[in-house]
Amino acid sequence: MLRTSELIQIYQCFCDETRLRILNALTRGPLCVCHLQELLGESQVKVSKHLGYLREKGLAEVERHQNWMIYSLPKRRSAELEANLRCLQDCVQSHSIFKDDLRRLRAMRKKTCWLDEVCDCGDKPKAKR
Repeated sequence: MLRTSELIQIYQCFCDETRLRILNALTRGPLCVCHLQELLGESQVKVSKHLGYLREKGLAEVERHQNWMIYSLPKRRSAELEANLRCLQDCVQSHSIFKDDLRRLRAMRKKTCWLDEVCDCGDKPKAKR
């Protein structure tokens, strides 16, 4: 059973637009910091800060591959996290910033497809290529 403190951690992560955008992108598969920077149009410092926060709260995992830090959603997720990620997916369909992110991510797919071959972190991308 999930403790109240763990549920609060999930909601703390979901209360920031940048973290929501990162989580939404990671539902499609693992990404490195540089790809998230490009996708979000944010600085490396800002993206890394938010990724660190997500890792600290248990909503993201990281794996090193050569010079890249590759982030993904946790392999083992609580039912509450799964439910909130599904809710996020339902909500983003009506918000242009999230739809724009996913459109850019599909366009970036050629740059990120190498992650499928080298990374055993998280789920494989669910979006159509």
